[in-house]
Amino acid sequence: MEFLLNIMRWFIRLFFRVKIQGLEKLDFSRPVILMPNHTSLLDAVFLALFLPSNVTFVVNTGIAQRFSWMMKFRKHIMINPHNPYSIRQMVRIVNQQQPLVIFPEGRITTTGGLMKIYNGIGYLALRTGASIYPVILNGLERSKLSYLGDKQRTHLFPRVKITIETAFSLNREEGKSMRVQKKQATEHIYRILQNAWLNSRLKEQVNLYNELLHSARLNGADQTIVEDPTQSLSYRKLILASHALSQKLIQYKKENRMGVLLPSSNGHLIALFSFFRIGITPAILNFSQGIQTVRECCETAEIQTILTSKQFIEKAGLQELLSQLERSYRIVYLEDLKDLVTYYHKVRALIDYLVGHKSQADTNELVLFTSGSEAKPKGVVLTHRNIYANIQQVLCAIDVTAKDKIFNALPMFHSFGLTAGTILPILTGVQTYLYPSPLHYKAIPELCYDKNATLLFGTSTFLAGYGRFAHPYDFYSIRYVVAGAEPLKDEVRQLWMEKFGIRILEGYGATETSPVLSINTPLAYQKNTVGRLLPGMEKRIDPIAGIERGGRLLVKGPNVMKGYLLHGEGFRPADEWYDTGDIVDENEDGFLTIQARLKRFAKVGGEMISLQLVETLAAQCYDHPEVSAVTVPDSRRGERIYLFTTKQEDRLEVLRNWLQQHHYSAMLIPAKVIAVHQLPLLGSGKTDYVTLKQWAINQDRRIL
Repeated sequence: MEFLLNIMRWFIRLFFRVKIQGLEKLDFSRPVILMPNHTSLLDAVFLALFLPSNVTFVVNTGIAQRFSWMMKFRKHIMINPHNPYSIRQMVRIVNQQQPLVIFPEGRITTTGGLMKIYNGIGYLALRTGASIYPVILNGLERSKLSYLGDKQRTHLFPRVKITIETAFSLNREEGKSMRVQKKQATEHIYRILQNAWLNSRLKEQVNLYNELLHSARLNGADQTIVEDPTQSLSYRKLILASHALSQKLIQYKKENRMGVLLPSSNGHLIALFSFFRIGITPAILNFSQGIQTVRECCETAEIQTILTSKQFIEKAGLQELLSQLERSYRIVYLEDLKDLVTYYHKVRALIDYLVGHKSQADTNELVLFTSGSEAKPKGVVLTHRNIYANIQQVLCAIDVTAKDKIFNALPMFHSFGLTAGTILPILTGVQTYLYPSPLHYKAIPELCYDKNATLLFGTSTFLAGYGRFAHPYDFYSIRYVVAGAEPLKDEVRQLWMEKFGIRILEGYGATETSPVLSINTPLAYQKNTVGRLLPGMEKRIDPIAGIERGGRLLVKGPNVMKGYLLHGEGFRPADEWYDTGDIVDENEDGFLTIQARLKRFAKVGGEMISLQLVETLAAQCYDHPEVSAVTVPDSRRGERIYLFTTKQEDRLEVLRNWLQQHHYSAMLIPAKVIAVHQLPLLGSGKTDYVTLKQWAINQDRRIL
């Protein structure tokens, strides 16, 4: 018998290139439960061959009958999952100090990630007090015996990795009902398994060009992976084009960083992977910010050369911006570089591609710029590992497979559009459609319908626009709509649910965190929250004087930036904890509610006043959401609040009376209500509070 098992181990190690980590952590001197994720019909076979021989497997009676030949090799118990007494049998075996292997999901995944865990698992952990070892299987979800054959490319012999994580245990609490404890224990186990799944996939060294090569091997070089209004690209075409372009860009490598002034498009994507291949750091410029801000971004990143496109400059009407930039910076056009790519460059790219040459770049970074609350833009330095880690964190929380199609109209200079909308699908085999402007409210719903999009990312502002103009059937194929970058307004949430039957999943993040920090998911959702923190994140909520509920959120994790580029100062490494500047409240289930930006508080007469609350109440009073509040200095009271609105009929007296009638503090009454034709927006869709504050200051100057 043992001889036969050794033959099987040798065969499987040879063909599946099995790698096992963490076997030395197993300690069977006390009750033990091993909890693996369930990726395929081969999972039990691999675990039976490589785990210690004294473990006992919990097997569904139906599976046991199908694989009766394998059951002879290992100790096992057969259970009927619908029999409530089955859990008692498992408790008895664990208490007899027989190590138990049980798949907590109870079924093979059909998403590629973790599926729900049943409360019986929490009960088992609480009743036994056993050491629980998360066991993570990677690779077998790509096997021919997975349940994902209709959603991704499978392989006959995928590379397999088995990771055993550090044990944990759960204890019962006196005075609390078992029903509540089971639920809490099950959720706790699920989150630990999520973290274990993430840890098994993280890498110390990451180059995104090399990850592109790996994704092409997994998903097929001929698969169409990205499309824009002009053309579609397969993995092979994307790699070859990036390789060829990088041969022309390498002459600028000594400059370290290079500005990128391009729309969301295939050309932009090719340029980025060209930079990644040769180790030039792209600094992605926000062309919607105006001439002065773009110049300051270039100064902050110490840019000498800017890569752009003649066609883009002409179509976007950016001639004036370019003429100003030409005075200080070298301008390089994609069209000119493309003309310089010769037959030699194409042949060299093809040979390197066939040989499988990877990037050896020693600089694996990119730079994005913050906007909205600072006088001078700050460059956020993100490493390739930051972005890769954030992608894996998102995949831990929400299911995305190669069967999906992402529609991404968010610009790449916005971290949400870059990571979630562009790089995530490229590295996971998900086809993505890049659209150059999120403001085409009529065109985008029609394109989602035409392209059969299943995932859509947007801000509350953009989603409101799509919702107003879309036909009720335009989003028939959409599975998930994810909102971020700004608070999701209730009227937008309600519009999408009533018109399209789609529940928007609100998330939260920051450029400095690559960007996603938390997200609501189909498995863990609470309305009016931004979800739970992603796996791999640690948090601190520091109290703030004058604010009763919540506190300042600080986080750390593998997706947190390397540091800042400061205007006139250079690089400043990130602190151990990143201060989000947001005031959040966390409920007992771990869901976060964003109370406000700390910078979006006014200090009036020594009292802390939430500008977000002023906006919310004004929107209720005036019965429309187009309001924004800012502060201006006040020599007597510290600061005063100005409220901007898009309706000429909105009057301060009306708001004052409404607040008094509803018994709100007089401190929430703004000093002035100013009507404007349109609230200024950043390219990301957020309100441009810097411009609004300047308008408010100009109002004061005119009064003086």
